[in-house]
Amino acid sequence: MGTNPFIHESAYVDDGARIGAETKVWHFCHVLGGAVIGERCSLGQNVVVMNGVKIGNNVKIQNNVSVYEGVELEDDVFCGPSMVFTNVVNPRSHVPRKSEYKRTLVRRGATIGANATIICGVTLDEYAFIGAGSVVTKDVPAYALMVGAPARRVGWMCQCGERLADKNPAACKLCGTRYELDSGQLRRVS
Repeated sequence: MGTNPFIHESAYVDDGARIGAETKVWHFCHVLGGAVIGERCSLGQNVVVMNGVKIGNNVKIQNNVSVYEGVELEDDVFCGPSMVFTNVVNPRSHVPRKSEYKRTLVRRGATIGANATIICGVTLDEYAFIGAGSVVTKDVPAYALMVGAPARRVGWMCQCGERLADKNPAACKLCGTRYELDSGQLRRVS
């Protein structure tokens, strides 16, 4: 483990898990032995982090989230309460499918709302914003605001978390950051 992580007395951290400095692992969490968790993270109550999971720095995982093998969370990701990751497309209890786990990548700064479901094998690009209760079934572009089941893009979000006006170019009314839409992709220009 890194220096100075906080591990609540009711949490289990298996041998071989790596937890960075200033990370907090709260009540009833379980971090398995092959997990790597960065610095300044917070794992809320009842979070499970499986073998082989890599979590970057400053990641916030709210209560009742399981981060399954095959999932990678880059720096500054936010996982809302009770959101769900999957790792197999067609699970059956009587058919072993560990060799079929699909990789799910959540890029830097992305937010996943409460009770959202992320179907395995997708990438949520930088600063994507997944609305509460949404079901993501395909890759999500950077800065996209996604809602619904299945999730569809309904707008764009600034990296500070403010919704952008539907014009091109757009400037965030909160922080002033400017963006341009180019070939269906939003990119930061200043």
